[in-house]
Amino acid sequence: MMSRYTKVVAGLGVVAGALGVGALNWSFDVADAPEVSANVLAPQFSYRCIESDIAMPLDTDGQFTVSVWNIYKQQRENWRTALDNFSQDSELVLLQEASLNPGLRDYLDDSSWKVRMANAFKFMNTPAGVMNLSSVNAKKTCAYLAMEPWIRLPKSALLSEFALSDGSTLVVVNLHGVNFAFGLDEYREQLNSLKSVLTLHDGPIILAGDFNTWRQARMDAVNDFAASLGLSDVHLREDQRVKILGKPLDHLYYRDLSLLGAEAPKTNASDHNPIIASFSLQ
Repeated sequence: MMSRYTKVVAGLGVVAGALGVGALNWSFDVADAPEVSANVLAPQFSYRCIESDIAMPLDTDGQFTVSVWNIYKQQRENWRTALDNFSQDSELVLLQEASLNPGLRDYLDDSSWKVRMANAFKFMNTPAGVMNLSSVNAKKTCAYLAMEPWIRLPKSALLSEFALSDGSTLVVVNLHGVNFAFGLDEYREQLNSLKSVLTLHDGPIILAGDFNTWRQARMDAVNDFAASLGLSDVHLREDQRVKILGKPLDHLYYRDLSLLGAEAPKTNASDHNPIIASFSLQ
């Protein structure tokens, strides 16, 4: 079922900077309801959720690796090489700011990844939002949207359920946090929109993405949210996450899993550095 779209015209300099374009008026198509797609080569976005009839365990012999990266709409020439390097040992890759342009479509067409994408908006008929790449199909994936209060363009999230070899279910949230807001109301509302589902889940959880935690109040809001769900922040042995005002923007929290190791290596293929973490089942 296709959602209706609303045409949004944005001309703010801050929007142009965020999108890597000139400070002009640009027209965006914004979905009226959350949308998710599994077919990104000829994308047909369906309303809210996608379920898979067959979902094999995500882990191999009780272990799996997750990579988290804001890919900066693939604006840097070496994004594909970097993505290959970061994801070569990963069963799950969580991307933010993925733009479904021809370059990314070619990459996905050449790969064996199972893909789920949330459509935050379309610019020049090109969907953009968060994207999950996984070695196996998720049992279920749902999309969420949260509107930026200033620029009226949404940020997106995906909440997926993966089978594990011990019979449990891993819930994974891939989140791009609301950015352009003075207060915390919209920011907390975006987090709380996921909480009703997460609090019902009795088992392992991964919460990760670009949270735009560029000030302490935002850090406190995310940490409080994670603590309310019993989530722990990964300890990074190499922490080169991008920081603004001394605060890292990207995070990975987990629950009911054993952390084997995590790092945040440096790259010039985006304006963010990835987080790569390996886990074993408890």
